[in-house]
Amino acid sequence: MKYMDLTSGDLSAHIRRIAIPASIGFLFNTMFNVVDSFYAGQLGTDALAGLALSFPIFFLIIALSGGVGNGTSTLTAIALGKRNDKEFHQLVLNATGLAVVIGLVFGFAAPYIVAPLFQLIGSSGEALRLGVAYTQTIFYGTVFFTLNFAFNGMLSSQGNTKPFRNYLVLGFFLNLFLDPLFIFGWFGLPALGTVGVALATIVVQAIGAVYMAYKVTTSDAFDWSMIKQSTLSWTTIKDLLRQGIPASLNSATIALGVFVINYFVLLYGGDSTIAAYGVSLRIEQLILLPTIGLNIAVLAIVGQSFGAGNIQRIHEVRALTTKYGIIIMVIGMAIVLLFAQPLIQVFDRTPAVVDAGVTYLRIATLVFVAYIPLNISVSVLQGIKKPNFAISIGVFRQLLPFAVFYVLGTTLGLGIFGVWYGIVVVNWIAVAISLWYTKRELGRISVSL
Repeated sequence: MKYMDLTSGDLSAHIRRIAIPASIGFLFNTMFNVVDSFYAGQLGTDALAGLALSFPIFFLIIALSGGVGNGTSTLTAIALGKRNDKEFHQLVLNATGLAVVIGLVFGFAAPYIVAPLFQLIGSSGEALRLGVAYTQTIFYGTVFFTLNFAFNGMLSSQGNTKPFRNYLVLGFFLNLFLDPLFIFGWFGLPALGTVGVALATIVVQAIGAVYMAYKVTTSDAFDWSMIKQSTLSWTTIKDLLRQGIPASLNSATIALGVFVINYFVLLYGGDSTIAAYGVSLRIEQLILLPTIGLNIAVLAIVGQSFGAGNIQRIHEVRALTTKYGIIIMVIGMAIVLLFAQPLIQVFDRTPAVVDAGVTYLRIATLVFVAYIPLNISVSVLQGIKKPNFAISIGVFRQLLPFAVFYVLGTTLGLGIFGVWYGIVVVNWIAVAISLWYTKRELGRISVSL
């Protein structure tokens, strides 16, 4: 097999080659969602509310698709590191099959589960109707989401994140045209409203699936003759699920965490503060975007290095990406500390919201650096086939706040400041745990190899 060997060569060059395209792609993916929200807002408050209510349900698709992609990336990287082309193609075939099955199951289940899920979270009226229409349509296209993540996993394990970047950039610009085309019914098409928002997304995902499939089948590591010799295997699928489900569950805990924080923010701060927190999260996500690429680079390089038995390389990439990530976060801290107020005002100029948002962001800078060793540790552990830690640390970070927020906010009387400082405390405790656990696991595999 001929492909990018991540187990040797200039480590910094490999990291840049993987991380920069990935980060650019996720920036455009974020802007894709902004475009959807903008056009939904043109339909009225109920439409915008329906899309907002769909987030935790839609997130199920993203979490599952991301898990498929994560499992595929890890195991194919390990196969490449072992120079085992048979195992690589076996994984490619079975990951594709798994993605199709998951996508079709969601599509068939859509009419039966979407409306009850909306009712479960308390939605009603026109927002319920529009949200269900949007989400059901999205569910019908789940197969394209799962395939795109799987194909991206196959390519990123080879150190190639440019195709996914290209697709996300193209998808953003396509969405600028397709959203109004389907929503408002341009060129004689029927006006579909929120269904049009979903349909535009599905069309973009379908185009992406075709493009990504082409890039996989023309990649250096792919060989049609080897695929023809591969078979669908329950053992291989179980390996993919064993690696991917923890990543999916870790992502799913994010929704739980937002729920917990929202509960205490409303308890201590009220509507203006919850609005400020929502706006601040968008700003945090933009600051963190460059580090997403680092996590993808770590997973690919660690996976190949683990497959090749090169433990020293794992230590080196962990140290170097942590250094890069901290530099990025220090720059992000400076930007937020200097420009917190104008950044909040981009989204909302209400004085109470601006004041609460500025206060939160300035406290939140204390935790920016913590995200780096935490996320890199999770990626390293996934790359050495220790994915279950992601679930444990995810649940820890989302459940511990119940106690921390109450003690700081109520017992010590800090109110909303108890929530803001509680977020800092919980994440730094999680960093300490993840560093200890990662060091222990790397020590164990060093002994065994």
